[in-house]
Amino acid sequence: MERLRKEDAEAGIDERFVTDAQKTAIAEVRNFYKAKLAEAEVLHESKMRASTDLEERATLAQQYHRDRERLTSELDAKIEKLRRQT
Repeated sequence: MERLRKEDAEAGIDERFVTDAQKTAIAEVRNFYKAKLAEAEVLHESKMRASTDLEERATLAQQYHRDRERLTSELDAKIEKLRRQT
């Protein structure tokens, strides 16, 4: 770990620690998006059970994957924003 810290210092990367308030905010954001992802999964599964058309099922699967990617990228962006706050 010390070697990595030294390499970071030489590269000009400063070491920042996450505060307790940031940890709490990050945990809240993660919980929120965990619930959103679970909701999207439940809705997707119910739509898939109701559909028998292969094309419609493929479209539903694509939509579900897009929604997951969007939610995951929103989560990552919000966490990064919280970590950058000082």
